[in-house]
Amino acid sequence: MAPSPETIIAAFEQSGIIPVFYHDDENVCLEVLQACYDGGLRVFEFTSRGENARKNFATLRDRKLAAMPDLYLGIGTIKNASDAAVYAGMGADFIVCPVTDPETAAYCSAESITWIPGCMTPTEISVAEKSGARLVKLFPGNVLGPGYVNSIKPLFPQLKFMPTGGVEPTRVSMDAWFDAGVVCVGMGSNLLSKSLIESKDWRALKDKIVQTFAFLRPKK
Repeated sequence: MAPSPETIIAAFEQSGIIPVFYHDDENVCLEVLQACYDGGLRVFEFTSRGENARKNFATLRDRKLAAMPDLYLGIGTIKNASDAAVYAGMGADFIVCPVTDPETAAYCSAESITWIPGCMTPTEISVAEKSGARLVKLFPGNVLGPGYVNSIKPLFPQLKFMPTGGVEPTRVSMDAWFDAGVVCVGMGSNLLSKSLIESKDWRALKDKIVQTFAFLRPKK
């Protein structure tokens, strides 16, 4: 059984940074997961974006179960309920979507697994809220910007927000987003550097994660 939505959302808020990653090579996936874990992150979103997605997710799940008991491992880029069901059956702790799909919401609600929909417009956010979302992914973050969060939060005071896309691993960027009121940020290639991964410099990747983590101000 997946952790409760309350547990998952609390973990997202505590982490502050949610790494978002996919690679065809399972060994690369394992090394990136390890670097994130060693860097202090305890939430990891693997994305269903390639032909090896299910196989590699299973590999990451097995590593988590064997050596990372405090890690929450979820699946992203889920656009329909059938895919959500596949990964829920494989042990995903949460489901992240690039869109707001009520059928996926209904499935996740029935199975008590956290559903995090992707939204861009106020209408999509409203549909997400009515479908039971508690945490909404704002995507693409580079298009919306922190100012959008400032504008939208008063309309949806019960929701929490996480931008993904365009968040930079710098103090200036992260301060702007958190000052606007987000509870965490999703970060892909800006955090998980393609050059470091291609050179297999796992120590430097871990150090970058630690450095980025340091930009988060202490929780009040």
